[in-house]
Amino acid sequence: MLGSKSDQQLITRALEGSERAWLSLVKRYEKRLYNYAYRMGGNADDARDMLQEILMAVYRNLGAYRGEGPFPAWLFRLASFRCADFLRRRRPYVQDTDAMDLIADERIDRHPEANMISTQQNREVIRLMNSLSRQQRLVVELKFFQHFTFDEIGSQLGISSNTAKTRLYSALKSMRKVTEVSLAV
Repeated sequence: MLGSKSDQQLITRALEGSERAWLSLVKRYEKRLYNYAYRMGGNADDARDMLQEILMAVYRNLGAYRGEGPFPAWLFRLASFRCADFLRRRRPYVQDTDAMDLIADERIDRHPEANMISTQQNREVIRLMNSLSRQQRLVVELKFFQHFTFDEIGSQLGISSNTAKTRLYSALKSMRKVTEVSLAV
């Protein structure tokens, strides 16, 4: 996009007190963060609450970002901590199937057939993600939805890249079993 500011420029201006820069930074990442929170929590209400906590944490800690790595890696590490804290405190899980339709995918066509297929796929992804442990869900989210490398995932979660790979493959195996059981029924 011609004339768009880099993350670092927006961060610098936001730290100098520019509300406009802060809002631009939020707008740039809020959809990805919401989708991340939704896949981690499994329902829209919790996802909105987690997004609010994540954005508050980013606002409070933005000065701690030193630019030593990519901003999205720092951002999603912070998001993973906030989501983990939230999920430890939250009420027992109640699946919000109507809210699954709210997941917004930036690549979606606006044709009715594409929307229907996407909604069905989103429901299936949420169902499969909910079958995983929190650690497995984090790795799947960071690898497939946020496109981080195993080294970046390991760094964010404080584990080795091999442990990240092991968790991913274990998660995929679990998801495959859930899918096979569903097909058999």
